[in-house]
Amino acid sequence: MDQWEQRTRTPLLVLAVVFAVAYAVPVLAPDAPGWAHTACRAAEWAVWAAFAGDYVTRLLLAPLRWAFVRSHPLDLLAVVLPLVQPLRLLRLVSTLLLVGRRARHAPQITMTVYVAGAVVGLMMFGSLAVLQVERDAPSGNIRTIGDAVWWSFTTMTTVGYGDLAPTTGLGRLLAVGLMLSGIALLGVVTANIAAWFISRFDRDNAEGRKQTALLEALTAEVTALRAEVAGLAGASGPEAPKVPGPSSAGPCAHGPERGPG
Repeated sequence: MDQWEQRTRTPLLVLAVVFAVAYAVPVLAPDAPGWAHTACRAAEWAVWAAFAGDYVTRLLLAPLRWAFVRSHPLDLLAVVLPLVQPLRLLRLVSTLLLVGRRARHAPQITMTVYVAGAVVGLMMFGSLAVLQVERDAPSGNIRTIGDAVWWSFTTMTTVGYGDLAPTTGLGRLLAVGLMLSGIALLGVVTANIAAWFISRFDRDNAEGRKQTALLEALTAEVTALRAEVAGLAGASGPEAPKVPGPSSAGPCAHGPERGPG
């Protein structure tokens, strides 16, 4: 199953980009020809079908299938959700869930890139979704893509100026989703920044402790070398001259011997 996930990760991410284009065209160009809308809807369902086939394949390759289902509830929800009601917004939510699950486990994607991509993706799709829902609302005030992007940005950052706000039930549901997503992403960013500072301080402290230990070891070595040099100098120095005593005097100690007579 790991090999399958590694081989299909990049194609599925490419299909997610195709889904983004297919979702955005009818929203940004509602007056496009009918065949363009039909092609976009077909592309959306094709991408969803690819992700659903990926889930089924991983389920068949899993050694414990029931354990796989229990450990991947969001994947199952994303596959089943568009079948509950043929609403484009549900296909959008399911595709975001599936892309996020697969991209998060990619080894070459760091947390910073993942968070940045999640922010951009949520803002883009949130803007398109709220524009689609609120543009034709009788009392709606989000009429252009610029208004939708500004509303998504203020909502995700939990600023909420109140100059633009959804008036339909589905639009308010989108606002709740963006608020919760924005709070979660801000929490991840804050946690990453705090973890970076803590790791930097720990690395600096570890380097300082290492340098202190090296200095202590060097000081101990110098002290030992000094003691050894002092010992060698004392052992090889000039010995004090010995003064012979009376008992050790030789035959010439009392002058020359005199013969008889």
